Amino acid sequence: MSSEGAPDGNFIASAGPLTVNLGGKGKVEDHMAAATELHFKSAAELARMIQSREISSRELLEHFIARTVLHNPKINAIVASDFDAAREKALAADEALARGEVWGPLHGLPMTIKDAYEVKGLTSTGGSPEYEDHVPERSAAPVERIEKAGANIFGKTNVPFLSGDLQTFNDVYGTTNNPWNLACGPGGSSGGSAAALAAGLTGLEIGSDIGGSIRTPAHLCGVFGHKSTFGIIPKRGHISPPPGHLAEGDLSVAGPLGRSAEDLDLLLSIVAGPDEIASEGWKLDLAPARATSPKNLRVAVWIDDPFCDIDTESAALLNNAAKALEDAGAKVDWSARPDFTLEWSNEVYLTLLHSITASRFPETVKQRLSDMRAKLPADDRSHLSLQARGANISYADRLVWHEHQARLKAAWVDFFRDYDVVLAPMLMRPAFPHDQQSNWHKRRIAVNGKEREYFDVLIWAGPAMVAHLPASVAPVGLTSEGLPVGVQIIGPHFGDRTTIAVAGMLEELLGGFRAPPGF
Repeated sequence: MSSEGAPDGNFIASAGPLTVNLGGKGKVEDHMAAATELHFKSAAELARMIQSREISSRELLEHFIARTVLHNPKINAIVASDFDAAREKALAADEALARGEVWGPLHGLPMTIKDAYEVKGLTSTGGSPEYEDHVPERSAAPVERIEKAGANIFGKTNVPFLSGDLQTFNDVYGTTNNPWNLACGPGGSSGGSAAALAAGLTGLEIGSDIGGSIRTPAHLCGVFGHKSTFGIIPKRGHISPPPGHLAEGDLSVAGPLGRSAEDLDLLLSIVAGPDEIASEGWKLDLAPARATSPKNLRVAVWIDDPFCDIDTESAALLNNAAKALEDAGAKVDWSARPDFTLEWSNEVYLTLLHSITASRFPETVKQRLSDMRAKLPADDRSHLSLQARGANISYADRLVWHEHQARLKAAWVDFFRDYDVVLAPMLMRPAFPHDQQSNWHKRRIAVNGKEREYFDVLIWAGPAMVAHLPASVAPVGLTSEGLPVGVQIIGPHFGDRTTIAVAGMLEELLGGFRAPPGF
């Protein structure tokens, strides 16, 4: 976390856990008076403005710094920074552009990075007190690609402890609030990323997703997010696992967040591709979108399911999104389903997920789950049962579950012969109040006036996750309480361009990103 000196005449302001230095004289508002709406433009548009010299990189950086000073104390989204270094890079970007040099598609664009990713020279904690003083000497793989594309990284955004929750809080930086309702969380684990984008504090973000960690915050904060096809973006330098680890898991992925579908496509093009080891033997060549307008699009709608009740207002907004595509010419099937149940997909997903997440549990917790597993009835399919079984799974048993996973993938292949995308919920409801009980099994989440287990927040994250499919989230409207709702757009394996294209269609039809009141 930076603590910057104050030259004479500079304005110093406290912004939650980070200390910022606003270069130049005057009040915060003075820095924003000339371009009030800059902060809500898409990253793609801001990048074009810099390269066409409508605005300088330094001016845009100061604008976002001013926004951070003014609004970050309310939401605590940006938690570490180095504005002095960012100012030097912004000046260098402007000087390079004056010489006719363009560093890349993100030339001079100010942006932040989820604190799960290591950024060279910036404190990178992963939300863990153990890494509170960790300042990497090398950036994570996707961050290196972002830097090479010319971006100017000025800060880090908050995460849960080791990115292991659907709410964003930790003992290093505290709690991040949702810009739409400060009493609610922004989702997790890319909660700081989505909150900063929604509040207009940053130009672009990259998240990671193993349990909806890109898609859920995008849904809850009213921005766009994309969970990439598994394996197309290397994650070396992501915390967890601990810093220095090279092996990657078999579910988690990286992916972009932004204020437009175009932003998702832009950043995906920059960060996707083989890692250093594989780059000698293969290259990524994603297929173009299956459809570029609703008239050529085949849509399946999977919004209602007996296994997971959806908030009625959210369901209405999701159905309205499907109807908008249908009215625009898309072929929409309101009853199509892949050849498996949501319940079965969820069991396969959670068993594999818990086998991964339990690897970092203390031995005492692992033993308690092992003791619990021995006492469980064979037909118990509760979340606690799935966690206990997954946490203690043998290698031989895990191979059996990998076969179940392969069969789910095969069922999706058959399904996507007839459909281009599936529209589904991301979560059963819009933003919900903070609940920071350490025991997830004691937490509850209300849906249509009834309490559900907190682990149910993972249900709709599962189908795309366990089958390694791409899935984009696009905002589709607000509830009567003024909370955003996003639709999940699931596509075929390597169909990332297709799901992002459909997010763009919905953006055009329904208006896309909206700014939260007061920001």
